[in-house]
Amino acid sequence: MASIDLDLSMATRRKSSYSNGSGGDCLEVADGHPGIVPVRDSKRPEGPALVIPASARTPFVEAVKAS
Repeated sequence: MASIDLDLSMATRRKSSYSNGSGGDCLEVADGHPGIVPVRDSKRPEGPALVIPASARTPFVEAVKAS
């Protein structure tokens, strides 16, 4: 698997529409990165971001929901 060096420290993030409305299971995404979707757990903003190919976003979310 390839590794990329991507500075997301200044990324504008938004709560994903896949997060629930009660404040839990909060997934944040950073828009504006063509071809990739950086995601992170909003409860750990200092933690790492997972960067997935844009084409894998829906299958990734479906797999997480099914687990």
